[in-house]
Amino acid sequence: MKPVRVVTLWWVLLLVSRLGATRKGAPEEASFYYGSFPLGFSWGVGSSAFQTEGAWDQDGKGPSIWDAFTHSGKGKVLGDETADVACDGYYKVQEDIVLLRELHVSHYRFSLSWPRLLPTGIRADKVNKKGIKFYNDFIDALLKSNITPIVTLHHWDLPQLLQVKCGGWQNVSMISYFRDYADLCFEAFGDRVKHWITFSDPRTMAEKGYETGRHAPGLQLHGTGLYTAAHHIIKAHAQAWHSYNSTWRGKQQGLVGISLNCDWGEPVDISSPKDIDAAERYLQFCLGWFANPIYAGDYPQVMKDRIGKKSAEQGLDMSRLPVFSLQEKSYIKGTSDFLGLGHYTTRYITERNYSSRQGPSYQNDRDLVELVDPNWPDLGSKWLYSVPWGFRRLLHFAQTQYGNPPIYVTENGAPQKLHCTQLCDEWRIQYLKGYINEMLKAIKDGVNIKGYTSWSLLDKFEWEKGYSDRYGFYYVEFNNRNKPRYPKASVQYYKKIITANGFPNPREVESWYLKALETCSINNQMLAAEPLLSHMQMVTEIVVPTVCTLCILISAVLLLLLLRGQS
Repeated sequence: MKPVRVVTLWWVLLLVSRLGATRKGAPEEASFYYGSFPLGFSWGVGSSAFQTEGAWDQDGKGPSIWDAFTHSGKGKVLGDETADVACDGYYKVQEDIVLLRELHVSHYRFSLSWPRLLPTGIRADKVNKKGIKFYNDFIDALLKSNITPIVTLHHWDLPQLLQVKCGGWQNVSMISYFRDYADLCFEAFGDRVKHWITFSDPRTMAEKGYETGRHAPGLQLHGTGLYTAAHHIIKAHAQAWHSYNSTWRGKQQGLVGISLNCDWGEPVDISSPKDIDAAERYLQFCLGWFANPIYAGDYPQVMKDRIGKKSAEQGLDMSRLPVFSLQEKSYIKGTSDFLGLGHYTTRYITERNYSSRQGPSYQNDRDLVELVDPNWPDLGSKWLYSVPWGFRRLLHFAQTQYGNPPIYVTENGAPQKLHCTQLCDEWRIQYLKGYINEMLKAIKDGVNIKGYTSWSLLDKFEWEKGYSDRYGFYYVEFNNRNKPRYPKASVQYYKKIITANGFPNPREVESWYLKALETCSINNQMLAAEPLLSHMQMVTEIVVPTVCTLCILISAVLLLLLLRGQS
């Protein structure tokens, strides 16, 4: 019960901090903090293989579950878009490294494509040497530019043949397949890669892939599939960590962690015990689901109690939440050298009891409702609102709950406003300014944050939303076959934060904003000229060669006629 007592203490401290506060935020959140991040703080941007690389069937790559999902033609992705080409990143490595240098980042977080390295997903079948070479060259190019690679082993693109063969993460055999894949990566790249992330946002991977079916592999195993998938993912993570710890750490001296995404959950009524409990459940079902086994050896007690009770009410002999053996608890506990934390927004939480007769589901198991404040800045997305103070609270929660682990913020960002194609993304600048400043306050408070990854380097394929949401610092013109990149205003702003390692003073920070908007006006003109440039390129590539060919043919005919006339 210790974790529950810690959380309760957290809410008591939160209540004290909010005495006299309005609903817009507590006094400590009202003022902007000017100061510097610790020396050596790591700044970066991120992406994932499936969302950016393209080349889906090139150079020996096998199909992934997302290839199968997007190729099904069943309206599963907005506009029936695919990532067959995406940003064409597979062929634009050097160009994108120039962008990273332009941003002045110290690290780049990216993922390896499991099916690009192992086409069937199974190491014993075949290792794709061209895939190994591609990532070797990419890592070497990053290091040559003094950019540290932070490498994710699995960011949702499971080899399709493993899904067909064994049902993906529903099958316990996935644990050993993943360990073999991880060992291959440690062996091939570990001499240069010192920061490894086993899984990226596994909660979404399990929930949307095996509960709602909105993500690949598109299964709807309500109230069971996601818990089984998560159980195997946690065990797979632990095996990969132990393999690195016993075989590779001694010579490679790297770190292995996991990246967990979670929004902050704020009680609607901070004086209501029911709302406080509901907000507690929200965080435990979100972050604690994966973090608690890794840091404490077992699922959060509230998950075990709630799911067990509802399972019994539904006439089941066993809980729908799988159980770790004592040996497994000991094996899993402590298997993270750092906590990767992804965060985007906040929700207000209040209690709502769902009847067990409604059937098993993740949403019903939680017994809560998520709400938003209409006064929160709307970024044009249906789910993402700018609520910077929630970020600081989540960082404090992770610090308190998991024993003050080293934290790398592995995802944080905002999408482009709906139907807006301009490069002057003021809303992203305001989002970055607010969230990064709350992170700085958390460090000032004593949270052990080592680095920050803004999401993302490029506009890219956004899963079931296709190309409608744009998170990139660089705008990608997807309608142009060359996929040109254009810097948004936020590039200049983020670069200034990195160079200053924080926020020096009000006048200088304001000048960053004005300078960024000046630069983006020029870039907008370049983007506006893109259709003309594309047309000119088409003329150059098609019309000119055609005309030249015709001229040669006409000349040949005239020459032939001339020769006949002379004879």
